Amino acid sequence: MTLDSKTPSGPLAEKWDRHRFESRLVNPANRRKFSVIVVGTGLAGASAASSLGELGYNVRSFCIHDSPRRAHSIAAQGGINAAKNYQNDGDSIQRLFYDTIKGGDYRSREANVFRLAQLSVNIIDQCVAQGVPFAREYGGLLDNRSFGGAQVSRTFYARGQTGQQLLLGAYQSMMRQADREMLDLVILNGQARGIVCRNLTTGELERHVAHAVLLCTGGYGTAYYLSTNAVNSNVTAAWRAHKRGAFFANPCYTQIHPTCIPVSGTHQSKLTLMSESLRNDGRVWVPKKAGDTRPPQQIPDGERDYYLERKYPSFGNLVPRDVASRNAKVVCDEGRGVGDSGLAVYLDFTDAIKRLGRDVIRMRYSNLFDMYKKITDEDPYQVPMRIYPAIHYTMGGLWVDYNLMSNLPGLHVLGEANFSDHGANRLGASALMQGLCDGYFVIPYTLAHYIAGSTFPAISADDDAFKEAQSAVQARIDTLLAVKGTETPRQLHRRLGQLLWDNVGMSRNERSLRHALEEIPRLRDEFWQNVSVPGEPNNLNKNLEYAGRVADYLEFAEVLTLDALHRKESCGGHFREESQTSEGEALRDDANFSYVAAWEFKGLGREPALHKEPLEFEYVHPSQRSYK
Repeated sequence: MTLDSKTPSGPLAEKWDRHRFESRLVNPANRRKFSVIVVGTGLAGASAASSLGELGYNVRSFCIHDSPRRAHSIAAQGGINAAKNYQNDGDSIQRLFYDTIKGGDYRSREANVFRLAQLSVNIIDQCVAQGVPFAREYGGLLDNRSFGGAQVSRTFYARGQTGQQLLLGAYQSMMRQADREMLDLVILNGQARGIVCRNLTTGELERHVAHAVLLCTGGYGTAYYLSTNAVNSNVTAAWRAHKRGAFFANPCYTQIHPTCIPVSGTHQSKLTLMSESLRNDGRVWVPKKAGDTRPPQQIPDGERDYYLERKYPSFGNLVPRDVASRNAKVVCDEGRGVGDSGLAVYLDFTDAIKRLGRDVIRMRYSNLFDMYKKITDEDPYQVPMRIYPAIHYTMGGLWVDYNLMSNLPGLHVLGEANFSDHGANRLGASALMQGLCDGYFVIPYTLAHYIAGSTFPAISADDDAFKEAQSAVQARIDTLLAVKGTETPRQLHRRLGQLLWDNVGMSRNERSLRHALEEIPRLRDEFWQNVSVPGEPNNLNKNLEYAGRVADYLEFAEVLTLDALHRKESCGGHFREESQTSEGEALRDDANFSYVAAWEFKGLGREPALHKEPLEFEYVHPSQRSYK
């Protein structure tokens, strides 16, 4: 089966405007007749819910947190991209489009990426109107800084709190349903018509009916256990939709972020991200000699290897994330890593402080420096930061067409939960851009087009499809509580995460991937035979919530690894050791893998079916990426 992306015809720069004009509309008076469920209240969900609510739709928004302000979107600290070219340094919509396609290693859909670049300029205006306090220059203009993978300054920021400020702007008019977790999707008459969720306070299972369902539930990086994601981030909503028929696209495309505080022990439940914005002024280096354990201040400049500046003179410390991460692993594998574990490199601000002064650095990064000191008890004004790559964003997600609709009619997927815009590697400061673009500027048009062109037979929450979905959810809960084993969900999750990190992490090979595929089912069987979930189902039970998510990770991990095994090329953050250049760079195989791999669920323990969406590049021709 070849997937139809429903990409409009015509010149690239005209596709979205033409599509908006040709899309059906819903009369303002009729919008209140239609109900829309929005699952997730990060930037994509909050912006979609607020936009659709303002338009007059009957919107119900579901959040697993006690407040939408806990969404992981707040952790995107460094900024948001937009092609406004305030710096007059050569930026444009075309350049942002090109940088995003290239940064994603030519594995994303051209039309979606160009639309993202086009709408980026509107996002900034929308957020400024909402009162987001973006940094400004002395003359009052909005300030910009650089980010990895670009040679221009296009990243708008609010100190080191950009994601938090953007989310505050989006969610204020949107708060509806808190403390609910979606546990199943209901398909009726071939359409997504509702969800079954659990009230996390009372334990009650609820059925909710709508004309369309929007999944805005973020990524699945926490499958690796230790990641930069909020610990409540999970794959459950997307995975349950996948088991109901939604295709999962490119699940192996996980991003490794190069600027993370290194692992310090098994006591950790997550890792802390230090914003990529720090690479604007910080210099990355390790000692030239393996085994050099001297404090950094005692290592002369001539005995330091500023390896990113040495290998990539054009981009230096601002190479894309996958390149920076892979190179950090290489120098640490050579025995030149720093710190007690040897799994870290220095991010040094000494030169920047000498050049700009301590006050300027404090103005730009003070909250990040303060956070680092609180966690490590080291002062980055005096001692270089130690950083190491960690699991971060996920480029894979549920497959969607140009209208952000999955292969299941009525199920739309926004933000990080879909696969659409970032290919095999996301450029920094583009996650915020995509989430707000999808919610504010795309879904209001494409949802109206779907509703206006569809018929909706009358249904109720008492229909058999809703009863069956609730029964399946209840049976899974009952099984979890009945096991009465000896291992906690956290212990089993940690083991799964280590298995994935070691075998499906920064570098992968056929042997390691096959080993993971052998071990994941064994660990899954052990989970269902020996997991310990205390408590009752009909009240607040954090153990039960967590166990259900770990159970989904143990199913999802198999398709993630299978996707990595099938893609026998190095591409973005997916580095196959068998496919690299003579200089150790990622080597794509465009002849055989220039497509989106979308997997169809065929049952647990059965190999999923592979569907392909060919990627055609009319405006940007794939070439070997080079940041030298």
